[in-house]
Amino acid sequence: MANVRQFRLSFEFFPPKTDRGQVLLLETAAALGANRPVFYSVTYGAGGSTRDRTIEAVSGLTTAGYSVAPHLSMGTDDRSSVQALIDRYLSLGIGRMVALRGDIPSGFGSPRHVTHAINLVTLLREHAHPAFEIEVAAYPEVHPDAASPDQDLEHFRRKVAAGASGAITQYFYNPDAYFDFVARANVAVPIVPGIMPITSYANLVRFSDNCGAEIPRWIRSRLAAYQDDEASLKAFGTDVVASLCQRLIEGGAPGLHFYTLNQAGPTQAVLDRVHLPDG
Repeated sequence: MANVRQFRLSFEFFPPKTDRGQVLLLETAAALGANRPVFYSVTYGAGGSTRDRTIEAVSGLTTAGYSVAPHLSMGTDDRSSVQALIDRYLSLGIGRMVALRGDIPSGFGSPRHVTHAINLVTLLREHAHPAFEIEVAAYPEVHPDAASPDQDLEHFRRKVAAGASGAITQYFYNPDAYFDFVARANVAVPIVPGIMPITSYANLVRFSDNCGAEIPRWIRSRLAAYQDDEASLKAFGTDVVASLCQRLIEGGAPGLHFYTLNQAGPTQAVLDRVHLPDG
């Protein structure tokens, strides 16, 4: 597996709904900043106040001095509206975006619209500076809406050919799925594995059922047994995810992207157990 760029860490947030949440988000960003992430990403909600909260979170993080990659999707928006939002981000000094299909929260959830990400990648390449970094989604366990693994892989390759700089995967707990996807994709951009720390059995099952991510049976059974023992569940979850990360690193993954759910603790607990590559 070609490691085409320096190993990178990145962390994903969702936009807070309150002023207090915004303060806590900046505290989480500061705590995780000790790990020297390449960027923080912020998920996107289409329309109205949800979109405004994304912009507010991006602006707050940028003002605090962090490198931020906003998530963006076209959904039902017209081209001029999307261009206006891109221009607003460019005015904030944003140099990277995560281009997604429809209204997809990266890491979990299901799409509500059918405008494909390749259209947004093309628009970003046409509208923004040529050196602009564009991340797209990848699905090692196959997108739930794909007709076949081959179709899913071809769609991913088309996003790369349209101008994607790199990819962030859906979370998974089977590293072989990731290595198989990277080998079959055979693209010249980094495919960074998405990592979901485990802190709740019910939430993880709900997220995974929604997005098609597989929880291996042995993990699911152990988590179910710990449902009423929070400390044991979190300890087991940290063991599982840290082991996953270490195997990914040793196998040549170019980075790790953590779905933090706006909490520093679970992600940091994993990172404290992992030997990251130098540089």
